[in-house]
Amino acid sequence: MKKSEIGDQVFNRGVLKLHRDRAAKKFEEYDFLFKEVAGRLIDNLNDVRGNFKVGLDIGCHTGQILSCLQGTDKIETLFQFDLSEKFIAFSKKNAFIGDEEFLPIKNNSIDVVLSNLSLHWVNDLPGTLIQIRRVLKKDQLFLASLFGGNTLFELRDALITAEIDILGGASPRVSPFIDMENAGTLLQRAGFSLPVVDIDSLTIEYESPLKLMLDLRGMGEQRATHNCSKKFSNRNIFSRAAEIYKARYGNHDGTVNATFEIFFLTAWTPSDNQQKPLKRGTGKISLAEVFK
Repeated sequence: MKKSEIGDQVFNRGVLKLHRDRAAKKFEEYDFLFKEVAGRLIDNLNDVRGNFKVGLDIGCHTGQILSCLQGTDKIETLFQFDLSEKFIAFSKKNAFIGDEEFLPIKNNSIDVVLSNLSLHWVNDLPGTLIQIRRVLKKDQLFLASLFGGNTLFELRDALITAEIDILGGASPRVSPFIDMENAGTLLQRAGFSLPVVDIDSLTIEYESPLKLMLDLRGMGEQRATHNCSKKFSNRNIFSRAAEIYKARYGNHDGTVNATFEIFFLTAWTPSDNQQKPLKRGTGKISLAEVFK
């Protein structure tokens, strides 16, 4: 892609696809986080009354959501798609190649849309949310999980500090993530009703910063931005970053912690029969009477 064609895009989707293709063969060894979060996402789905006829899993990886639905009738038919054809090869059924930025689905055709730890890689998240709202029927559900802004703050801090120490300046070395306030606002701007954003934080212990970075590669979650520095592979930076990581975030036994902040998004497509707030001035009880 030429520089003039990149525009305001942050993520290189071609590099992301390459990372996922490379991770697919051994993904089962590294998918623990995706399984854990998919389970929590389906717990949220089970809290909703009723079942759904047709569902869509956006950015399905190797089918963690489908696996969590096994043995239930919550979704009669679940279609899945992912950018990586090699991920799709490991999905169980009803899986096809697709791009989260250009949904290959008819409008008003889906009863529930789910996405597990994939939408943080989308360049135009507002545009994708609008597309999701359009493919859903009226009064239907959207559930998603994605990494929040506090994810891997330890690694980001260590890498930036190391680069400043060695090169005198720093470039972003961990992909940017959305913050909680923006997530709720984006759902509203996309035309969803009753938006809710819940936050959870998972702290995972690694034997070393290097093991963390190897796991990120195994997940297909290493950096895939357009502004990747040519100096990123500098071994001195990684060695210094590991020292800083251990000094600032290390445990007494030599291990280190890594934080993964997870946002759980819940929203519905608009419908006339949904509850709506009363118009201002229509209240029947005065606050003055309540606080006498």
